Amino acid sequence: MATYLIGVFTIMGIYLIAILGVSILTGFTGLFSMGHAGFMAIGAYISALVVKITGFPIGIGMVCGMVAATLIGMLIGYPTLRLKGDYFVIATLGVGESMKLLVENLTITGGARGLNGVAGGTNVILVWALVVLIVILLVNFLSSKHGRNCVAVREEELAASAVGVNTTNYKMLGMAISCALCGLAGALLAHYMKYLHPSMFTLAKSNELIMTVILGGRGSLTGTILAALILVPLPEILRFEGFQAWRMVIYGLLVVIVIVFKPSGFLGTNELRWSQIKALSSKLKRGGKKHG
Repeated sequence: MATYLIGVFTIMGIYLIAILGVSILTGFTGLFSMGHAGFMAIGAYISALVVKITGFPIGIGMVCGMVAATLIGMLIGYPTLRLKGDYFVIATLGVGESMKLLVENLTITGGARGLNGVAGGTNVILVWALVVLIVILLVNFLSSKHGRNCVAVREEELAASAVGVNTTNYKMLGMAISCALCGLAGALLAHYMKYLHPSMFTLAKSNELIMTVILGGRGSLTGTILAALILVPLPEILRFEGFQAWRMVIYGLLVVIVIVFKPSGFLGTNELRWSQIKALSSKLKRGGKKHG
């Protein structure tokens, strides 16, 4: 049982890294992506193949996966982010589906049978150490001039451009950070599962990533983390009750409920501060004593 819980906790941390990446792009820069599972696939397969073919340590493989995902993301973003409308959404959707088709048909990736013999090395300590480090870095980034400019692009692109913000560059920056984190998450997943299959990186996975960000609150890092801690382990919770097949139905129902009753998500654009957590904890303790 302990091994199982550690496994769930590890997977939760891996997907939290990817969700934080999508949060930077969608929540803080205002760009919707429907194909970020494709960037996870890039990170996963590149890292796995680099380590398998060259024998390099998994750390080097993970860096290669992150760089590959970032470069491909930049190549997609460079022409599409300069255009208005839904071109970027369509492009990311195309990347996600193209990556799935590529890994299904290339011999080097194992095709539809999947890639066996991936080197292990990911563990719960490594994953959550990276989660903590990434959260600290993102908090500092969002507090900086560059982070505030990304938020300005989300709020009102024309006004941001009018005061001298290069909106295209900041969209590209948000895209680069997002793809790098998804590539890292994919690499961590590959070296944890020790096996890769195209079905791990479908459109449904991309939808799960973006739905988690929306439910947590676009523009709230702590809201995104809170939503991820609830939604990522949800399939495992439902598995015990025999509701695994209804997972996406429940996800969709949660999205509809949030849109109707809390359109801004759990926390909206607000952040949950440590002082608020302590105040809430004290209030709960006082309530418990009163009832006792």
